[in-house]
Amino acid sequence: MTSASDGTRAVLFDLDGTLVDTAPDMVAALNELRQQEGLEALPFEEVRPLVSHGAVALVRAAFPGATAAQPAALRERFLRIYRGGLAVRTRAYPGIPEALERLEGRGINWGVVTNKPAWLTEPLLEQLALLKRAGVIVSGDTLAQRKPDPAQLLYAADRLRLRPSQCIYIGDAERDVLAAQAAGMQVFVALFGYIPAHENPRGWPASGWLDHPQALARMLDSLILSPS
Repeated sequence: MTSASDGTRAVLFDLDGTLVDTAPDMVAALNELRQQEGLEALPFEEVRPLVSHGAVALVRAAFPGATAAQPAALRERFLRIYRGGLAVRTRAYPGIPEALERLEGRGINWGVVTNKPAWLTEPLLEQLALLKRAGVIVSGDTLAQRKPDPAQLLYAADRLRLRPSQCIYIGDAERDVLAAQAAGMQVFVALFGYIPAHENPRGWPASGWLDHPQALARMLDSLILSPS
């Protein structure tokens, strides 16, 4: 596995499908909305790969026959349902909480850069007891630009008073890789995240690939063992 450079001073995470497993609660909210509309629940494994692509993609998949005027209203209802149950079954991936503690002990900052809006990102991190621990949080509405534009990642590095080359980014979507590459950061792909079967993540221009959460935890541990 590719290791992070000795100059790394911060680790930035995508949220959904990388730092935390939000799919159980997002799919539950989507199926509750379908139930309200008199439709059967969709299988979890069918919907899970779409979670990283956000509410619009989820609503389109759940209501393929919706008229042009319906998706916006359905999305709003879906997000309201989801906001009411942000952390019922959502958890950080195995090994990640302990790895974050070790990073903090070493003085290596970590943060979140996500396209999820702040009114969902911050309450979720708070409920998971991660909000006050993060060195920086950049949500989808923090700036006008969103990934794959590098602006969010550059902003995060600036807030941490670091050069982009001193940060690595970890995500589970091609837009994460493209944003980090444009920002001048190393980027690792969380293959355990929400990646549709038709995509080819090993073809993305990444620094490395992480097959499971434990591989991510080991990679974070390698930062602690590297000379400072």
